Amino acid sequence: MTTPVTIIGAGLGGLTLARVLHVHGIPSTVYEAETSPTSRLQGGMLDIHDYNGQLALEAAGLMDEFRGIVLEGRQALRVLNVDGTVLFERGDDGTGGRPEAQRGDLRRMLLDSLPEGTVRWGHKVTGARTLDDGRHEVTFENGTAVVAELLVGADGAWSRIRPLLTDATPGYCGTSIVETYLYDSDTRHADVAKTVGGGSMFGNGTEPGLSINAHRETGDTLHAYVEVQKPLEWFDAIDFTDAEAAKARIVAEFDGWAPELTALITESDIAPIHRPAYALPSGLRWERVPGVTLLGDAAHLALANGEGANLAMLDGAELGKALAARPGDVEAALAEYEPAMYIRCETPMEEDFLLESIFGDEIPQQLLNIFERRDG
Repeated sequence: MTTPVTIIGAGLGGLTLARVLHVHGIPSTVYEAETSPTSRLQGGMLDIHDYNGQLALEAAGLMDEFRGIVLEGRQALRVLNVDGTVLFERGDDGTGGRPEAQRGDLRRMLLDSLPEGTVRWGHKVTGARTLDDGRHEVTFENGTAVVAELLVGADGAWSRIRPLLTDATPGYCGTSIVETYLYDSDTRHADVAKTVGGGSMFGNGTEPGLSINAHRETGDTLHAYVEVQKPLEWFDAIDFTDAEAAKARIVAEFDGWAPELTALITESDIAPIHRPAYALPSGLRWERVPGVTLLGDAAHLALANGEGANLAMLDGAELGKALAARPGDVEAALAEYEPAMYIRCETPMEEDFLLESIFGDEIPQQLLNIFERRDG
């Protein structure tokens, strides 16, 4: 007999878990705070890596569907210096190991792969507690509650399930991302579109904690991620509802940068969006608690490095596979899953492998120098 699984959070990790469980005939229910699949935008582009995210999709039996949502040409890459000089450029010939897709399309693909009714929308968690019989009760803002035989917190950075396992909470990393969008870029922002190119663009300063990066998303939308290393109080002093004032304050940090780069800030078609970077303590572990575990950012929130969504999906797939392999012994499955998850997230990726997976095997020295500065 298999134990039904209660999953909190319908992000990519939680949905991957639900899908892998479904493939193996294990019932699950996903509770999500959002009121519907379309209640908010789902973020930008994600590169799904052949060494983690794609392994999760293979376990979910969704590789063909994934290939159908990949945006062709988006693995093209440019790296620019502050003066606009191109330090590195690579086209997309379709053979790279990091195909790009919109986060919203990935989520929709996973939702479509689940039986109707698997996700219960409009269930915002207010708390979770351990009952006398060892099961766990989760209460929701809508006045309902559920008692879980097996509870999985896939509810992100500010997980309400995490306190069942650890008192660790995320802390500010000292840097923030400011997001901007430029729509109809090929016609309305032609110079900027030419600078970004057909895929991703990275603009790196001479000091760590200052960069302007961008993706070309569906159509000709440019989505920029502007990194500024400042305390939260600095950002609190900016009125982000005043678009022009916020742009002016952010772009002032990039004095001397090429205008085709800073235009990703000044020509934004929306008010800049502040995304402070938080992380859980490095190497976080907890004592095994029967009947409950975590995955993705709920377990190992880290400074953005391109791996978060991929690791969350792989967590979901590995947990699903472990439960399927031990249908009568949940604790044995969790005892296998958690240590492997810790090691996977604590083991730094070899720099040579990471750089080669992004840039190939011919990396200019000037580009290597930039990464050495940022790591130092």
